[in-house]
This record gives sequence, structure tokens and C-alpha cells, in this order.
Amino acid sequence: MAKMTTGLTTLLRSRNLSSAKKSFLHTTSILGAKNPKVALIFSGCGVYDGTEIHEASSAMVHLSRHEAEVGIFAPNMEQMHAIDHTKGEPMSVNRNVLVESARIARGKIEDLKDLNVKDYDAVIFPGGFGAAKNLSNFAVEGDKMAVQPAVDKVIKDFHSAKKPIGLCCISPVLAAKTIPGCTVTVGQDTDTDGKWPYAGTAGACQSMGAKHVNRDVGEINVDSDNKIVTTPAFMCETAVHKVFDGVGKMVEAVLKLCKS
Repeated sequence: MAKMTTGLTTLLRSRNLSSAKKSFLHTTSILGAKNPKVALIFSGCGVYDGTEIHEASSAMVHLSRHEAEVGIFAPNMEQMHAIDHTKGEPMSVNRNVLVESARIARGKIEDLKDLNVKDYDAVIFPGGFGAAKNLSNFAVEGDKMAVQPAVDKVIKDFHSAKKPIGLCCISPVLAAKTIPGCTVTVGQDTDTDGKWPYAGTAGACQSMGAKHVNRDVGEINVDSDNKIVTTPAFMCETAVHKVFDGVGKMVEAVLKLCKS
């Protein structure tokens, strides 16, 4: 047991994290020159103050299954606040968005400011309240929100380059704000049975100039003109596998748009 512990400690100490951060998440030999390169944008680690982990993982699994090369990015900034997920209450000590996002990325992550649209064929934003607290201030300002400058630049750069943008859960508010007139879904615009507790977000998207389309958790909305693909994910109170399937459809549609 002592030898095993010593070996593990040596391995962890010797690991070159600097080089790991610069490599793609998916680097198996089956990847060829024609495989799409997709940037994933994280906003921390945890549904209440960062990236929704199941949505991030779902996107990563589906991208891997389709043999895409994935680069993961997050802004190097302090979170709005850190939430104790056992209580749903703010903690006294705050955290860094990039550092927390690295937990999901297994250390292979870069500063969002270093993302160059020329290096990628598409960009995907998982959800989680981090999109509304760290990538923007939607959680505080609603339809009067501002998007974090580096995030604003990424979305506008991909849109200008006519490269697809995928967003799920609450992150479509980012597109609603930055791309006037786009069409998105965050699920349903009314909640009658507690299944759609964040239904008011649909109205906020429309107040910001976007068109909202009602979709179920397993469905997607494709705005072909703007190459924006959205899906509700955990805007719906539902089973994890249904979110996984919906995110998968979003990923597939994004990859299909890469070829158009």
C-alpha cells in the first residue's frame, strides 16, 4: 500500500500540466484532418455558480463519439460568488472561473482570451448558472444584462465567420443578447406543473430582441440563418438521460452545420 501511494504521488508531481492544457481533449489516432474542431466554453464547476457538470459531460461524450477534436476554454476571472451546493447558499470564500472549470476539463483548458475563431469550426456553451452569473450578469440584470467582453467577442467572431454556435440550458440568453433577431429555445415559455421553473427566461430572450420557440427537453431548435443550435437541457426538471439525449441532438446539429 505504501509503495502504491508513493508511486501515485510521484506520478502526480511529475505530470506536466502546462503541456496538458494545450492539448486537445480528444487525441486518439482515429482523428483525421477532416474531423471538426469544437471549442467548449465553461463557466466554472457546479450548477448553481458555474457550468452544469452533466451538460458539460454530455457534450464531451457526444463530441468524442463523433470524433471531434475538442478544446476547452473559460475566462480567467473571479466568479460572481461560490455556492455551497449542499445548502444553496453563498460561501465566504470565492473561486476562479478558469481554475474551477479545469476540474471538468481534467486540466486541459485554456484562458478564453486565447481562443481564436480561426482554429475552430464551431463553439458550444453548456449551461449552468455560471452562464448567467459569470459569462454574463443575466442572473442579476435579466433582459438588461451585459455579456462578459471575452464571451461577447467569441460569439460575435464565430457568428461573423458563419461558424455554428451551440448553446443549452440557460446559455441561449448569451446569443439572444449578442445576435439580434436570432431564434433560440430555453424550453417552454409557461410553467403549469413545475416542470419548467425557469420559463420566464423565454420572455427575457424576446425582450432582448430574439425569437423564442418552445421545445421539449429532447428537442432542439436550429436557426439555420445564424447557425445557432439550442436545446433546453436542465431548464426542465427531468431525468438526466433525457438531458443527455437532447444535448446529443444539439451536438449532432452543430457538427452537421460545420459541413454546410
